Amino acid sequence: MRSLRLTARSRLTLLCAALVLTTGALLSLFTYLLTRRSLGEHKIVMQYATAPGSAGPPPPLDPSELARQVRDDTLATLVRQEWIALAAVTLLAVLLGRLLAGRILRPIRTISATARRLSAENLSDRVPVSPARDELAALAETVNGMLDRIQRGIAERDRALEGQRLFTANAAHELRTPLATMRTAIDVTLDGAPDRAELLAMAEDVRAAADRGHRTLDGLFALAHSQAGLGETRAVDLATVTAGALAGAAAGLGAKRLTARQDLRPAPLRGDPVLLERMTANLITNAVRHNHPGGRITVTTGQAADGSFLRVANTGPIVPAERVDRLLHPFVRGDDSRSTSDDGAGLGLSIVRAVVLAHHGRITATANPDGGLEIMIRFPAAAPSVAEG
Repeated sequence: MRSLRLTARSRLTLLCAALVLTTGALLSLFTYLLTRRSLGEHKIVMQYATAPGSAGPPPPLDPSELARQVRDDTLATLVRQEWIALAAVTLLAVLLGRLLAGRILRPIRTISATARRLSAENLSDRVPVSPARDELAALAETVNGMLDRIQRGIAERDRALEGQRLFTANAAHELRTPLATMRTAIDVTLDGAPDRAELLAMAEDVRAAADRGHRTLDGLFALAHSQAGLGETRAVDLATVTAGALAGAAAGLGAKRLTARQDLRPAPLRGDPVLLERMTANLITNAVRHNHPGGRITVTTGQAADGSFLRVANTGPIVPAERVDRLLHPFVRGDDSRSTSDDGAGLGLSIVRAVVLAHHGRITATANPDGGLEIMIRFPAAAPSVAEG
């Protein structure tokens, strides 16, 4: 047969009653033994009395027999009284034990009731915490802390899902735009009898749209690569990497007549050289693209107490302060538009941010009062999760 399943309150009640019963039984046994010993050592003195009208004293009783009878009667009476007292005390212990068990378990019932009220849509209820700093109060605080973590986790999940949906929608828009441009150019050109010049113009439009789509896909691949973590790492000097990025942007600097001010001091760190080269190239390209003719770019690298740093500042249009943080997210441009001109897919700074986070660094974007943007990147002196190359 299966064992009887009792509630926690019933188990506590039985435990309290068993404890009282056992203690009372031991107390009764000790009392009985001590009383028996006392009666055995007590000396009974017999006195002879003369009955009225008798000619002489009655025959005397045996003192030993009298002592035995007195002891037996006394012990029998004591046993009966002890059993009655023990039964009464045990019954009282059952009643009081059940009452006290209910009061002790009341906070646990409150926790259970709170848990039953909770759902995925409502996690705002919390378990009341007793002022007494006992085990039940600690349990209530643990449950409340767990609920707080679950609520934060659900909120972060919802934000991540919303961000993923937004990213997917933006990526679809960015990829659909060049396709729509190509389709429109082809339909307009072939809606008649195009000559060679019109066909060449259509080909140029299609090529420009294809290049835009290729840049978008390339940016998406780079963003996915940087978010996937670091590959092979080795010692890298940000000064050398930045000098290469400036050399690669020489044509753009010359086309806009930009002045490049550079202070490239050694800035060693350990990281993925491919991702770091893409990061610096994106920063320099962004500073050139969103600058005005005759402007300037300031690039600085070096070491600080907490590690290496890279600073890129550029002149250009005024960027509202409330839009600065958004520039670090995918598909967000400086003018918050979706133009089809050759001003990028809005992935440059988001790739930079992903590379910085992959290297456990920090990135800060600040709008210059006179226009333009300043990007400050700091890398720790030793990233704990960066593998040795």
